[in-house]
Amino acid sequence: MTENAQQQPTAPSTELPTQYAPAEVEGALYERWVERGYFAADAKSDKPPYTIVIPPPNVTGSLHLGHAFQHTLMDALTRRKRMQGYEALWLPGMDHAGIATQNKVEQQLAEEGKSRQDLGREEFVERVWQWKEEYGGKILGQMRRLGDGVDWDRERFTMDEGLSKAVQTIFKRLFDDELIYRAERIINWCPRCLTAISDIEVEYQEDDGELVSIKYGEGDETLVVATTRAETMLGDTAVAVHPDDERYRHLVGKRIKLPLTDRSIPVVADSHVDPEFGTGAVKVTPAHDPNDFAIGQRHGLESITVMDERAVITVHGPFEGLDRFEARSAIVAALRSQGRIVAEKRPYVHSVGHCSRCRTTIEPRLSMQWWVKVGPLAKAAGDAVRDGRVRIHPEDMSKRYFDWVDNMHDWCISRQLWWGHRIPVWYGPDGEVVCVGPDEQPPTGEGWKQDTDVLDTWFSSGLWPFSTLGWPEQTADLRKFYPTDVLLTGHDIIFFWVARMMMFGLYAMDGEVPFKTIALTGLVRDERGKKMSKSFGNVVDPLDWMDKYGSDAVRFTLARGANPGTDVPIGEDWVQASRNFANKIWNATRFALMNGATVDGPLPSPEQMSATDRWILSRLNKTVAQVDAFYEDFQFAKLSDALFHFAWDEVFDWYVELSKTTFQAGGEGAKVSQRVLGEVLDVTLKLLHPVVPFVTDTLWTTLTGGESVVVAEWPGDSGFRDDAAEREIETLQSVITEVRRFRADQGLQPGQRVPARLTLDGTDLAPHEAAIRQLLRLQPEGEDFAATATLPVAGATVALDLSGTIDVAAERKRLAKDLAAAEKEKAQANAKLGNEAFLAKAPDNVVDKIRGRLAKAEEDIKRIQQQLERLPQQ
Repeated sequence: MTENAQQQPTAPSTELPTQYAPAEVEGALYERWVERGYFAADAKSDKPPYTIVIPPPNVTGSLHLGHAFQHTLMDALTRRKRMQGYEALWLPGMDHAGIATQNKVEQQLAEEGKSRQDLGREEFVERVWQWKEEYGGKILGQMRRLGDGVDWDRERFTMDEGLSKAVQTIFKRLFDDELIYRAERIINWCPRCLTAISDIEVEYQEDDGELVSIKYGEGDETLVVATTRAETMLGDTAVAVHPDDERYRHLVGKRIKLPLTDRSIPVVADSHVDPEFGTGAVKVTPAHDPNDFAIGQRHGLESITVMDERAVITVHGPFEGLDRFEARSAIVAALRSQGRIVAEKRPYVHSVGHCSRCRTTIEPRLSMQWWVKVGPLAKAAGDAVRDGRVRIHPEDMSKRYFDWVDNMHDWCISRQLWWGHRIPVWYGPDGEVVCVGPDEQPPTGEGWKQDTDVLDTWFSSGLWPFSTLGWPEQTADLRKFYPTDVLLTGHDIIFFWVARMMMFGLYAMDGEVPFKTIALTGLVRDERGKKMSKSFGNVVDPLDWMDKYGSDAVRFTLARGANPGTDVPIGEDWVQASRNFANKIWNATRFALMNGATVDGPLPSPEQMSATDRWILSRLNKTVAQVDAFYEDFQFAKLSDALFHFAWDEVFDWYVELSKTTFQAGGEGAKVSQRVLGEVLDVTLKLLHPVVPFVTDTLWTTLTGGESVVVAEWPGDSGFRDDAAEREIETLQSVITEVRRFRADQGLQPGQRVPARLTLDGTDLAPHEAAIRQLLRLQPEGEDFAATATLPVAGATVALDLSGTIDVAAERKRLAKDLAAAEKEKAQANAKLGNEAFLAKAPDNVVDKIRGRLAKAEEDIKRIQQQLERLPQQ
C-alpha cells in the first residue's frame, strides 16, 4: 500500500464533466507534457538510464496501425520506467528513405514536365531537401496525437550533419579493415527506379506467366530446358546437368547449338542441378540469374549482359531495342517457328519479385557494386545472442535470427540514386581508389571524381542506436544512454535492420552490444486475421479511430492484442469497447470524487477497515505484482487484460457498488472507505497510465491534486495480503451472482424489487446484508411474506416472495417447452452417436460437432430443471 508521497494534495478538485471528451483533452494535455519537459532526458542525472531508440519511420511516411502498435508499446515501457525513477530516454527521428523520397520528388518534377537529369545532381538534391522541409515528417505530428513520450530535443535524421559524419566514419573504418570492397555481382535491379535495391525492398507475389520448354542442340546432341524468362536465353553461356545424371553424361564437356544465335555453348556438370526437377537440364545465364552466376563462377563461364538498365534488349538484331516482355513474346514466336518449342504452359503461376516502391518487376542483373564482407560481423552478431549479452524475446524467435546471421551473404550497399549518403570514394585518372574519412580532404586535381552512387538506406539506419547519441564523438549522451535497453520492432525486419544494427554496433563500439533485449512483435491484421492491404480494402487510418474514439482507446486496443511475436488482429468494435473502458474509468472516478474519495494522509490500519476494504487492497497489491511481472516479460496483452478485469470487474463493478451502502451510512466506516477508494484509484490510474496516458492523467491530477501522473511514482507492491477477506468477498460475490442469475431466469427486470428473507447464520456475510439487499433489489420481508422460491448459496439462504411478480403458470409452460426441445436434441444426438455405421463413415469434425450438441443439450436440461424446481408452487 502506497502513501502517495509524491505530492500531497492541498485541495483536489471534485469537478469532472459528466462525460469524457478525448478531443477536448488530448492535444492540449500533450503539449503541456512537452512544455514541462517531462520527456526530456538528462545525461548528467544520477538516475539509472533506460533507453529506447525509435525504429526511424520514413520521412515520406504517415502513421499507420503498425506504427501506432509499436509506438504504444515503446511508450508504455518508457513511461513506466520514468515513473520507476529511471532517466528514461525515448529518442525520436526519421529515415531519409532513399528510393521512396527520390521517387516522391521525381513524381513532383514529372508533373512539371521535368526529370532529375534536367536539374542535375546538386539542384535535384537541393530540391529533395526542400521537399523534406515542406512535406516530410508528417508522421512526427501524428506521433504527438498518439501521445508518444519522446525527447523532441534529441530528434535525429539519418542525413543530418552528425549522422552523416557517423556514416562516413564507419565506411572509412570498414574500408581500411578490408570489410568493404567493390565487385561485379548479381543484384536486384529495378528498371523503373534505375538502381540496385535490397532484399527487403523486393516484394514477392504470385503472377501469371508462361513456362516454355525449349530444345537446344541438334540430333542426338539435344537437351530440353524450361524457363519462365525466355528472353534471357540470348545470354546463355552453358547448359548444366547433374554429374550423376546418366541421361546426359555423354554430353558433358561437349558444345551444343544455342538457338536463334550463331553461338555454341558447353554442357557442364554441376551438383546444384536437381535431376528430379523438370528435364534435369537447366539453361545458365550468369549475367541475369544469381544461381546461374554461381554456376558460371564455378565453371569459368562468360557473363553476357543482354539488357540495359531499363530492361531493354541490347543484343541480337531482330530483338534489339525491345522491352524484355516484348522480347519474350517475340523470342518464343521465333523458337516456335523453328520447331524448338517442345511444350508451353499458360498461365503458369509463379512467385515474382517486384520493387516495393513502384511495383515494377525486378530484374536480376550483373553489376559493379560496393559490398560489405559480412562474415566476421555476422559471426559477432550471432555470438552476442548465443552468449547471453543480448536476449531475443520471445526466445523461440532466436532460431530465425540465427538462420539469418549464420548464413548471411555479403551485403550490396551501393544504390544508383542521387538522394542519400554519397559513397566517400574518389577515383583517380590512373586507376587510383581513395576512401576519404570525415576529417580528411578528398584528392584534387584533374581527373579525380567521386563515386556517383549513394549508400543503401539500411547502412545509415544500421548505425541508429549509437549515431543518434553522438558517435563517433564520445558524448555525454553516448556514455549515459548506450547501450540501449530494448529494441522493440516487428519480427518481419529481424533479418534486415536488427542484424545490421547488431553487426555495426559490435564493430563500432568495440564489442559492446547496441541493445540488451530485442523484443519482437507481430504484425497488425484486420479482425479476421487478414493482412491489411490497399488491394484488400481493409487498411485503417489510426487517426480516423483516434478522432472517433480517442487515442487512449486505440492504444489500449493495440496493447491488449500484443502477445510477443504473434500477429495482432484489430477491429473497430474492439476500439469502441476500449472507448467504453475509458468512459468507465471516468465515471467511476466521478463517483469516487462525489463521495469524498481521498488520497490525503496514510491509509487506515487493517483493523479499522471492513472486509470489503481489505479485499480490494489485497487484490490491488496482487495486481501490482502481476503487472510488474508481465512488463518484465513484455506480455502487454496479459498486463492490459489484468488491468482491464481488475479495474472494471473488481474496482468498478464490485468495490464501488459495495461501497455505496457504506457511504450512505456515513460515520467512520465511510471515512475509511473514502481513503481506501482514493488509494485504489490512485494506484489503478498509475498502473493504467503507460498504456492509456490521457484519461489517466486527467483523472489522477483531479483526484490527487498532484502535478501529473507522468512524473508520479510507480506503485510498488506493499506485500499486504488478506486471503480471508478475499474468500469472504468471493462468497459474497457468489451469492449476489447466483441470485441475479435466478432473477434473470425468471424474467424479473433489473430494477424490480422483490421481498426477501436472508439467512446468513454460519457465514461471514452478516455485515454485508445491507449491500446484498441493495445490489439485488431485495426488500425487507413484510407481514404477509410468503417464501415462494428458496435459494441455498454458499452456506447462506435467500428466500424470495415472487407472488405477484411473475406469471408462474406461463413461466412453467415456457420452460416446459424449452425442456422438451432440449430433450429432443439430446435424443437425436445420442441416436447418431450410438450408430456404429454412422461413426465409421462420418468425419471427425462432424462427430465432434454432434458431441458438442449433446453436451449443450444436457447442460440446458439441467439448467431448465433447476429453474422449474425454483419456481413457486401453484
